[in-house]
Order: sequence, then structure tokens, then C-alpha cells
Amino acid sequence: RRVREAVVSTQSTGDVSFKKPSFPPISKEKLKSGNNEMRKVPIPPHRYTPLKENWMKLYTPIVEQLKLQVRFNVKTRTVELKTSPETQDVGSIQKAADFVKAFTLGFDIDDCLALVRLDDLFLETFEIADVKTLKGDHLARAIGRIAGKGGRTKFTIENVTKTRIVLADSKIHILGSFQNMRIARTAICNLILGSPPAKVYGKMRTVASRMSERF
Repeated sequence: RRVREAVVSTQSTGDVSFKKPSFPPISKEKLKSGNNEMRKVPIPPHRYTPLKENWMKLYTPIVEQLKLQVRFNVKTRTVELKTSPETQDVGSIQKAADFVKAFTLGFDIDDCLALVRLDDLFLETFEIADVKTLKGDHLARAIGRIAGKGGRTKFTIENVTKTRIVLADSKIHILGSFQNMRIARTAICNLILGSPPAKVYGKMRTVASRMSERF
């Protein structure tokens, strides 16, 4: 009864007109919070020497293009990234973190630079155990099938799918666009499951050609 009385009372007072709320676009200055954002990327021990050798190649795009502050903390063994008043894009710090992360995973510095310049590139990591539980010689043979003789299989997958692949023991890191990463991941999974490389090449090429025709 109370609900009905409330409905009747609202109807008797007349129709209440509701206006659709309109929110103006937020400016870049307001979008940036008052506090500076900070990210820390840990560096594994086997990447200290490459980091020292390629420091200027890492430092230059982060500071000049993304307008961020960067330093290597010797005590914590991490690369620290911080926004500055000159930072224009809010997503710059995430781009820089992905850039440094890709380098720590073992990708070439020139390939990592694509993460800074392009927006539709991603990193993906998975283990052979995620696809199939293998141990001992079976695991070694699976890694050998992915790499191929002299790295030929890995290079073929990279060239056909336009991605970059790093084999780190039983972990596999892929750098590329979402669609291309999916094709490369499917090919690697088929190799892990025991498919012959020739069959994997054929499937991969047909899928890649369909993708190129679609766009």
C-alpha cells in the first residue's frame, strides 16, 4: 500500500523531467594526479652486463621521448621510473616499464624500442609445463623442436608471424601484436605437443596469409 501511495503521490505532483548528465572531457593537466607515479622493474643477475652496455639506448627514449625520470638503484637492483612535470602522456610510465621489462626478459634493445613507438604491441610469457607436463629428455626435446637446428624453426615462426620470441629454459616470451602473438603461440604449442615442424609451418603460413588478406 505504501508503495502504491508513493506512486500515486508522484503522479499527482506531475512528471519529473530528468536531464541526461553531461561530463566535459578532462584536460591532461587535471588527469595527471598531484603525486608523481613511480614504477620499479627488477633486473635479474644475468642481465646486469647487457644493461650496463645498453644503458644509453634504454635511457635516451625514456627521457627524451616519454619525458620520464629514470635511474638504476644499485642497492635494490631495480630500474626506477618516475613521472616528471614535463610528462605529457599518462600512459608513458607503463610504456617505459614494458620497455625495460622486455629488455630484462632477453629481447634485443631495437625490438624493445617498438614498445615505446607503437601502441598495439604486447608481451606474453608462458611455460612449456602450461601446455604439457614434460620432464628430463622429453622437455629438452620439446625445447629443441621449438628452436630447431641452428634456431631455424624459431626464426621461421618469427618471420612468418612478425613477432619476436625468446626461449629462456622452459619459459617462452613473445613480443608482438595480439593477433600475431596468437598465431605464434599456437605454432609453439603444436611443436610442444609433438607435431612435425613441416606441418606446423603449413598451418602457420595459411593462417598468416588469411590474416594479411583480412586487413
